[in-house]
Amino acid sequence: MAGERTSAGDPDRTLRLLWRDPTAVGRRGPRQGLSIDGVVDAATALADAEGLDAVTMRKVAAELGVVAMTLYTYVPGKAELLDLMLDAAYARMDRADTAGRPWRERVTEVAAENRRLFEAHPWAARVSTGRPLLGPGQMAKYEHELSAVDGLGLDDVEMDASLGHLLAFVRAWARDAADARAAVSESAMTDEQWWAVNAPLLERALDPGAYPLASRVGSAAGAAHGTAYDPAFAYEFGLARLLDGLAVLVER
Repeated sequence: MAGERTSAGDPDRTLRLLWRDPTAVGRRGPRQGLSIDGVVDAATALADAEGLDAVTMRKVAAELGVVAMTLYTYVPGKAELLDLMLDAAYARMDRADTAGRPWRERVTEVAAENRRLFEAHPWAARVSTGRPLLGPGQMAKYEHELSAVDGLGLDDVEMDASLGHLLAFVRAWARDAADARAAVSESAMTDEQWWAVNAPLLERALDPGAYPLASRVGSAAGAAHGTAYDPAFAYEFGLARLLDGLAVLVER
């Protein structure tokens, strides 16, 4: 999964598929009862349930009850399919009307919308989006989210950078939160249980005299959260600091 990124396929074919250009479908013609949207929905359901590594043309075809070659008349490969999946997820996002609300509330809502996206589709946080999709879902998302930082006195480059910084924070948080959930699932222990089991070993291995700051601060954080990493606290703390930093730019 580490190498997955958007816009890795044939750019011309991908753009035509994203915008549902009829000429994008293979010349052999569509199979009756199958559609690009149906292929995307099946692939998305598979990724939601089993992760992006599980999404292959063969497995998606099996979910749809067809042979893999049938899919290639709709989507040329997994790279293009991934773009379609992500753009569809963007298109279906809930978007609150925050017009007239203070800018901090608008930006906070954009962060919450992306948090919900990644909670519904954890695989989406693992996809590199350095090369944007430019599909209808991506463009609607970008237009909506820019409105949160519009009218603040920022120039266009600052608006784009501020939004990118916010989304990068939410994406990184979503990956860490998913990793924390996976650790609990794979170990069959909560973080509190894991620390309780391993506390004697850690006490023998770590000398507070050699690491006074790490021992003091780590103990305080562990006592406060019951774990070394609390996703809910990390999100609220990080978003608040991000908003404080953006305030300096806005109030400049």
